[in-house]
Amino acid sequence: MSATMSGSGPSAPCRFAHYFVICGIDIETGLEPDALSGENFDQSPLKRTFKSKVLAHYPENIECNPFDQEAVNMLCMPKGLSFRTQRDSLTPQFHSFLITREDGSRTYGFVHTFYEEVTSPQICSAMQTLHQMHQAEHNTSAHKCPSSSSSSSSSSSSSSMDSLASSLDEIESPSSSQGTRRSCGCSGEGYDSLRDTLYVSKAMCLITAMPFMHAYKRFLSQIHRAVTSNQPPPLPLESYIYNILYEVPLPSPGRSLKFHGVYEPILCQRPGIGELPLADFPLGEAFRLLGAENLVQLFTCVLLEMQILLYSQDYQRLMVTAEGITTLLFPFQWQHVYVPILPASLLHFLDAPVPYLMGLQSKEGTDRSKLELPQEANLCFVDIDNHSIELPEDFPQFPNKTEFIQELSEVLLSFGLSPDGGKTSPPPPVTTQTSTLEAELKNMSLRELVDDKKNGNLGGEALDVLELLQGNPTLERLQALAKRTGVKVARLEVLAAGQKGTGEEGVGGRSPAEEEELRNAKLNVQLREVFAARFATMFADYESFVIQNSPDLESWLTNREQMHNFDKASFLSDQPEPYLPFLSHFIETQMFATFIDNKIMSQWEEKEPLLRVFDGRIEKARLYNVRAPNLRSSIYQKCTFLKESAQAIEHRLRKIDHTAIHPHLLDMKIGQGKYQQGFFPRLQADVLATGPTNNKWSNRTCSTQRRVDRHRQQNEHLVLDNDLKDKYMQEARNLGKNLRQPKLSDLSPAVIAQTNWKFVEGLLKECKMKTKRMLVEKMGREAVELGHGEANITGLEENTLIASLCDLLERIWSHGLQVKQGKSALWSHLLHYQARVEKNQLQSESPVSNGQERRKSESSFGLPVLRVSLIQDMRHIQNMGEIKTDVGRARAWIRLSLEKKLLSQHLKQLLSNQTLTKKLYKRYAFLRCEEEKEQFLFHLLSLNAVDYFCFTSVFTTIMIPYRAVIIPIKKLSNAMTTSNPWLCVSGNLGDSGILQITKNVLEMTFDCQNLGKLTTVQLGHDNSGFLAKWLVDCVMVRNEISGHTYKFPCGRWLGKGVDDGSLERVLIGEFVVPCNDDEGGRGSKTPPLQRSPSQIRRISITSLTGRGNKPTTVQIQESIGEAVNNILKHFHKPEKERGSLTVLLCGEGGLVWALEQFFHHGFRTARLFQKNVFVWDFFERAITCMENADQFGDLQETPESLGLNCESLYRYVNGINNTPRNIGKDGKFQLLVCLGARDRFLPQWLPLLAECPVITRMYEENALLRDKLTVNSLVAVLQTLHDFPITLETSLTKCVDL
Repeated sequence: MSATMSGSGPSAPCRFAHYFVICGIDIETGLEPDALSGENFDQSPLKRTFKSKVLAHYPENIECNPFDQEAVNMLCMPKGLSFRTQRDSLTPQFHSFLITREDGSRTYGFVHTFYEEVTSPQICSAMQTLHQMHQAEHNTSAHKCPSSSSSSSSSSSSSSMDSLASSLDEIESPSSSQGTRRSCGCSGEGYDSLRDTLYVSKAMCLITAMPFMHAYKRFLSQIHRAVTSNQPPPLPLESYIYNILYEVPLPSPGRSLKFHGVYEPILCQRPGIGELPLADFPLGEAFRLLGAENLVQLFTCVLLEMQILLYSQDYQRLMVTAEGITTLLFPFQWQHVYVPILPASLLHFLDAPVPYLMGLQSKEGTDRSKLELPQEANLCFVDIDNHSIELPEDFPQFPNKTEFIQELSEVLLSFGLSPDGGKTSPPPPVTTQTSTLEAELKNMSLRELVDDKKNGNLGGEALDVLELLQGNPTLERLQALAKRTGVKVARLEVLAAGQKGTGEEGVGGRSPAEEEELRNAKLNVQLREVFAARFATMFADYESFVIQNSPDLESWLTNREQMHNFDKASFLSDQPEPYLPFLSHFIETQMFATFIDNKIMSQWEEKEPLLRVFDGRIEKARLYNVRAPNLRSSIYQKCTFLKESAQAIEHRLRKIDHTAIHPHLLDMKIGQGKYQQGFFPRLQADVLATGPTNNKWSNRTCSTQRRVDRHRQQNEHLVLDNDLKDKYMQEARNLGKNLRQPKLSDLSPAVIAQTNWKFVEGLLKECKMKTKRMLVEKMGREAVELGHGEANITGLEENTLIASLCDLLERIWSHGLQVKQGKSALWSHLLHYQARVEKNQLQSESPVSNGQERRKSESSFGLPVLRVSLIQDMRHIQNMGEIKTDVGRARAWIRLSLEKKLLSQHLKQLLSNQTLTKKLYKRYAFLRCEEEKEQFLFHLLSLNAVDYFCFTSVFTTIMIPYRAVIIPIKKLSNAMTTSNPWLCVSGNLGDSGILQITKNVLEMTFDCQNLGKLTTVQLGHDNSGFLAKWLVDCVMVRNEISGHTYKFPCGRWLGKGVDDGSLERVLIGEFVVPCNDDEGGRGSKTPPLQRSPSQIRRISITSLTGRGNKPTTVQIQESIGEAVNNILKHFHKPEKERGSLTVLLCGEGGLVWALEQFFHHGFRTARLFQKNVFVWDFFERAITCMENADQFGDLQETPESLGLNCESLYRYVNGINNTPRNIGKDGKFQLLVCLGARDRFLPQWLPLLAECPVITRMYEENALLRDKLTVNSLVAVLQTLHDFPITLETSLTKCVDL
């Protein structure tokens, strides 16, 4: 994490601190209102914000970390200057910040803000004038309203932008609030230069490369204490600042460091290379603020790269929460916009259409409901002060969430913290009280430090004296005797206590602050280990699924965008079922893609540090667990590294590895920097501008740096040219995200415009990638043949991709938004459009003309044209009572439009109203960039090439209107019937139940719960009346919301004494693909479902006697093999991805259809008494033969097993004949095959039928049924179905109990 370039001195990259900064009021420029902080001139001047300046910073610049003055000033004092009087609380505040550069590198800042008395008469006079002007305006308005109401209105008048304005924590003291109540906010809370003392905020800041938060906080606290103390510090402040800037080194990995502040020594430690990286922000505080459950939910949102907005009055709470949550991501890293403290000047970044993690300071008393945010559809809003969190909709839970929270709770409880969080106690004051013994030690050591001529590095002669005295038994006895008699040996006690602080055994010698730091460090690492262990468990075998197919780094970087680096489908298929909703989303994130990229690049260059530690953890876990690869279990495994991780930290802090040089007198000009209590002195810049050039530590660092440089030069020929590599790396890692960080230092209109243009480009690129991925995955094998990679997509992956598309559309519609109602920007736009259309009294006729054309082909089948319009689809969604939120309605509308292949056309129509778009969106918005908008709509149009059921398959409980039309064969006279027809429609989600059809009415509509994809229709009548025969061509059924139409071919009679005597038929559906010649983009179609086998089975088997209709023996055998193979494939798919088994059994090309051809082959066609003969007739006669005991004995030599098979066949045939359903002879044969396949009897029945004597009378000699070799082959094929559980639809087995 430290910088790697040389700075203003050979040791710059390894310094403990890079800059010391002072921010405050510039006396020369005076008071400048800070317009960017949401200025409200109705407020008292004391509550307004004024511009701050960087008054000084040392050194001037470091090459490896250039000083960004604007950004530092903005983040040191995000609300600008704050003025107070003696009546207000003047308690110092501490907060930290970070600056993330565009390349992802980070610089940390640690700020101690305090209040200093204003001594400039000009500033006091200006404040007095402002107050008098405010009081005059206030008195004028007071004549119009009572004082109480004016006071309340003054305090509550804040616009939504005011509520977004950053400001420092202004929690008023009780005295100030009493003053506020005194009189209208005038004299009580105002400023009188004769009566009041005016104070202004000032900030000290350390800019650093690594976040040793506790150490920097203690150092700044001691500097401030020296400024406010009654006594001047032992040395000038320049000595301490110089020491931390130039003489205190960064501790090496795995080592601890001790350096000296003004009054106390300060300790810090750095984790080793095999440990979790440094994280010094107190995780316990984050858990206390939010509670374990809320923090795990927030953690999940961050993992899924949602938009995260933290909200608190306290800057440090924002920073602690943001840094804590990103620390827990190990081994992954947040890849998007990261601004833990969002300055007021960057509020426009809240409409950034990218994932972000930002912190926003709240004003005291601001109501969350009044906070208007540009984007809320995919937003996780974290109200830290109120310990609450608002989650996005459709939010997958973290795997084993309950057990995970339980383990975290156990760790928290072991440190005395409640896992539920709760209200926070007030933070301890910056100045800490110390014991008398410690005070004596400090005073004595400071005297020694002043007298010491060796820069105080060894502690003077006192250390030698103590070493001499310790271990001397005589002196120890004398000391013990002196204690018993009440005589104090003060100097020796103080020396011993001081030495205990640095020894291994001296726990009691450590200060309470140091013990608290040790406790926090142990809690931090144990909580982080629990999170790291979860990832190590979930991704233990991730390496097995990494695709590494590039010969070298250069070719991999060049082709990065076109390559698949991770086998997602195989990885998901190897995971426990409960993990899938989360993992399917997570492996699509940028942080996971970057992690896999780092893994692939590690074969050519040094491993990225986080990856190295993580791989080491996985390897260690394998050695401990000795578990087989890919063995997945959802059983929760607790972390086993807690104890050793805490021990490593404790060992480092108990035994200090390195003590830095003591602060010492510098070569300063006499008279400058004079001590004045309560005022920060003007530091001598020439002393602090440069560091030492001749100390041993610097030389040691230089030699180390030279060795590193030499090693790098030796290996340069093995890697790419650095410039080329950086270019490729930047492009490869920024796929899908064009902007990583806002630039804090330059906020000119040109830069803001450029930033928004990057957003537009990034959104367009992301749209292109998402639509391409959706097409490639959906087209499957066809896409593979075109060279696009993987072939399979599960419904889970499809749902993830569509949810991702919904998120993208919301972000596009949120960009540049200026008028919004509700949380969804897209739905808000649709509502505005709907209101305009209804206001103009436009009927709901389809404005999409080709939408009507698409349905013309359907109307030829008898279905009326389905009018399609954007408004009509909106009304369908609005009528769905199950959806309660605007975000949910927007997503449902997107899914419906995608399913209807109208998404691009609907959005084009929505955006065609340019007047409305200009009203709702700013000029820079994506939706007002014409060329990009057209490309975006074209990318969405490409999705029309495939069929989606993303609306029907997700909203499974909604009521849907259906329309059914029965189409008779009109060329025959029996198009109508006098009987009472009925209908039952079935789908993969259920059936409609029996629906009675009005006599002689061929069309009906009905509402029922979503049936899903329609599979079968049962059609029948009661055989009443004079014309009780019905010749039906097909049945058409349409989902009136999605427009999906299904055709159920029949081509058979329904009636007694005609055809096979059936009064009821089960028809198999086929999806009617809408035809539209105008649509471009229909490069391929999803294959239609199998349909009813009406063509071959029309009327009776006698139609097969004509020439050309008889299939050959080879064709029959191939059709049986293909039918069985399709069933086997069905069961090898994931359970949620299987289609309808009924279609594979009874549809065209299904098992029943293929076996029917088998039994028809060689069937004698002579009519008996002019009646048609059916295969079912053969089964009935075979059963009759088997009932005869004499014939039964001649069938086979082993009658025991044969007897069981005969009994089962007899029972099933008679059971089907005795059913009250009038399903006809072909329907009975279909039912027998289905039941035989379900109960694994088909292979046993075939030999029986082949050996039955009746076969010689009903089949010709060349029939396949009389060929033993063919029968045995068929038996072997059918036996392969025994390994799978075949479940039959209710529509097939109704009223049959077998």
